Amino acid sequence: MNTRSMIFTLYGDYIRHYGNKIWIGSLIRLLKEFGHNEQAVRAAISRMSKQGWLKAEKQGNKSYYSLTDIGLKRMEEAGNRIFKLNRETWDGKWRMLFYTIPEEKRNLRDELRKELVWSGFGTMTNSLWISPNQLDEKVYSLIEKYEIEEYVDFFIASYDGPHENQRLVENSWDIGEINEKYNEFIAHYSQKFIIDKNKIKSGAMSDAECFVERTKLVHEYRKFLFIDPGLPEELLPEKWYGSYAGSLFSDYYKELAEPANRFFEQVFSDGNEMTLKDKGYDVLSHPLMLDKE
Repeated sequence: MNTRSMIFTLYGDYIRHYGNKIWIGSLIRLLKEFGHNEQAVRAAISRMSKQGWLKAEKQGNKSYYSLTDIGLKRMEEAGNRIFKLNRETWDGKWRMLFYTIPEEKRNLRDELRKELVWSGFGTMTNSLWISPNQLDEKVYSLIEKYEIEEYVDFFIASYDGPHENQRLVENSWDIGEINEKYNEFIAHYSQKFIIDKNKIKSGAMSDAECFVERTKLVHEYRKFLFIDPGLPEELLPEKWYGSYAGSLFSDYYKELAEPANRFFEQVFSDGNEMTLKDKGYDVLSHPLMLDKE
């Protein structure tokens, strides 16, 4: 687990609920639990700041870092997708984005592709991206962000054959590979969940250990944001492991949540302002996690 990626996880799962700002000394202390040294943390923070994800603020001789508006928006998108257990109802339409971005703008084209993958689009061809999800606003925001109006066309349409809608899924995503990744997640974490649940109940697992395991759990599960397009149930294979993996994640997360938060707050209270904690934040009552039937 690289340092930069772990910092993103900490901001997404903890820091954004505590005023979205943390003293770098506290961040170094938290990441020490995962074996990351001070030099690695400072280098990662510097890189993330240059990339526009973080901004610095000096208070006396202390440096504090918070997510920028762009970083905060990305974390909120990620959080909503990670913790949402039920999929959207499909309106039967496909969103199709076609672009012809010239080669001299290939860096822009590459950035757009990354954004489309992150958003859940799949590729029918190199320049034709599709999604069954209602991502209209996302598409319009990307067109505006990258100023590519003259290079793109966007369609919302139904598929009239001659094949089934599942054929489009098979041609645009490797659903079999994604399903296998979920199966691997289940195989790894189902036994760990039972073991840790018993350890917590018997008092054999410390708050620091719960913090480490919860953070690792979120870190591993959020990788699905980059490969799972979040297809509606109608388009998923009959034997879909993603649903069970989501339930396992939710149950395991809740088991670790309170002791993990205690450790985080213990570290955070030294050098940071606890009064900035979101008053509506309850780690056991995440509104999207309660969406499970």
